[in-house]
Amino acid sequence: MTTLMNFPSLSAALSSLFGEGTQIETTNRISGGDINEAYGLTLTDGSCIFMKSNTKENRALFTAEAAGLCAIARTKAIGTPKILGIGTDEARGGYSFLLLEFIYGKSRARNYWEEFARCLSNMHRAPTAGFVSKGKYGFTCDNYIGRRSQINTGHDSFTEFFRDCRLEPQFQAAARYFDKEDWKRIVRFLDHVDEILVEPEYPSLLHGDLWAGNVITGNDGAAWLIDPAVYVGHAEADLAMTELFGGFPPVFYDAYKEASPLYPGYEHRRDVYNLYHLLNHLNMFGRMYLSEVKHIIRGILF
Repeated sequence: MTTLMNFPSLSAALSSLFGEGTQIETTNRISGGDINEAYGLTLTDGSCIFMKSNTKENRALFTAEAAGLCAIARTKAIGTPKILGIGTDEARGGYSFLLLEFIYGKSRARNYWEEFARCLSNMHRAPTAGFVSKGKYGFTCDNYIGRRSQINTGHDSFTEFFRDCRLEPQFQAAARYFDKEDWKRIVRFLDHVDEILVEPEYPSLLHGDLWAGNVITGNDGAAWLIDPAVYVGHAEADLAMTELFGGFPPVFYDAYKEASPLYPGYEHRRDVYNLYHLLNHLNMFGRMYLSEVKHIIRGILF
């Protein structure tokens, strides 16, 4: 993985990156996230950078995010904001921060969605050596899906990885929402996950949380990825996530399938992949997601 620049304070980071004496001239609060605070910083030398901040205890969120962005950048397949550094500052009671390249929101390039699909396909086809400590699926470290931890222990089987590191921890965290009959279905489902999911032809680096809010127009006018929850898995899981909350335009899916044809039965497996995200939302935001979770569980037949 790319070595991340760590700083003891924001002022030290600015001096190291932009020259001694560089300070913040203006600070603009940027809305959008519900986990971190975000700011656009204009510096005394005229530079603009993007900063996320959180409590100093939550620095691990930024370390994981930076590692994910570095992994995606290593594939050389799709754009991500350049990472400038991370750190912890004791000012104002203490906070952690992540500094990134500022995205100016240029107009979208021609064939934006088709090119995005082809770039995503290229990322999914990129070599994954070095992204998993042991085994073929997982990641070198655990990270986060939203504000919840995400286990990335290496596995040789994707279906076993998805059961052990994705579905089971979420079901256990949501145990209070299910009755005895639900649990009978859940246990049977987990025992037979390998009869629904399939092993991929090759392992793929996934963004891991690929919905519309995590795709932005980069400084080159192309689609860039932000806020990853990366791991090595089956490319289908990324594609499934794009369909969970509204979906992308049809031209995106047509272009992706042309570049990377899907295995037969994807439409059935899609619900299992997205069950992970729905369970995560159930555990983060409450029972408004319970009916969707139970609908999928009750609809799975063996």
